[in-house]
Amino acid sequence: MSTSPNYRGLFVGLMTWDMVYLAPHFPKSDEKLVAADATLAAGGPATNAAVCFSYLGNEATVMGSLGQHPIAHLIRSDLESYQVAITDLTPDVTTPPPVSSIIVTAKTGDRAVISLNATRTASRASALPPNFLENIDIILIDGHQMAVAAAISSLAKTQNIPIVIDGGSWKPGFEQILPLADFVICSANFFPPGCDHPAAVFAYLSDLGIPHIAITQGEKPILYRSNGEDGMVAVPQINPVDTLGAGDIFHGAFCYYILQRDFQSALAAAAQVAARSCEFFGTRSSMSASANTDPETGLV
Repeated sequence: MSTSPNYRGLFVGLMTWDMVYLAPHFPKSDEKLVAADATLAAGGPATNAAVCFSYLGNEATVMGSLGQHPIAHLIRSDLESYQVAITDLTPDVTTPPPVSSIIVTAKTGDRAVISLNATRTASRASALPPNFLENIDIILIDGHQMAVAAAISSLAKTQNIPIVIDGGSWKPGFEQILPLADFVICSANFFPPGCDHPAAVFAYLSDLGIPHIAITQGEKPILYRSNGEDGMVAVPQINPVDTLGAGDIFHGAFCYYILQRDFQSALAAAAQVAARSCEFFGTRSSMSASANTDPETGLV
């Protein structure tokens, strides 16, 4: 584990219950498969990022909709085991939280996901508790609680708290939040209106005044623009076992490292953490207490 200064991160977005199966291939129509392995864990972009941020040695709180359904208690139990605190925006809701069913192919580590996002459990800004930004050092927003995220971003900007946007895919409402962001980390599938290639994405985000932008491309180099300067960061070349959650883990690690390093170095370190996570099945295996750990990252 790291001995770095202890920072506090707020991760705003989706909390799910993930059921993940390791299979020889994706099933065909009417085919039944027997999984080689399976795992259960809390999931969602902000949630996985919070787990990684906490595991690396900082304090994490995930904010989203959970409620009182029995599945919500499973999510709470999993997050408690990784010392991740929860701010529940809908504590009295009794409907189930989103559940994801995921198949990972054993040969390539590719995954197929079917799930419900936070559309049915979107919260209003009025649900925010008092003093929720007290002692917060960094905020990550995944776009699954857009109304709440907009209110948080506006307030965080007045307090000079850095805001990181997880741009996994374009979501309506991002246009309100992006101009307030300090860091936008996009996937190769993040296309704002009128954009269909990385150059257009960089131009769109730069025009909003965002100082630091990156586009991850899986096993290909990370493209970035930092204060107007363009560059690339190489990523480790591995034989992936499971790519599920790699982007989420990347974002959590980035939030950890950007509080200590410059933008390019934080991207490179986060890529190392995300790559290691892909060498194991499930989003938690690389964080197992029984795993051999790297002295810097705390991960296998």
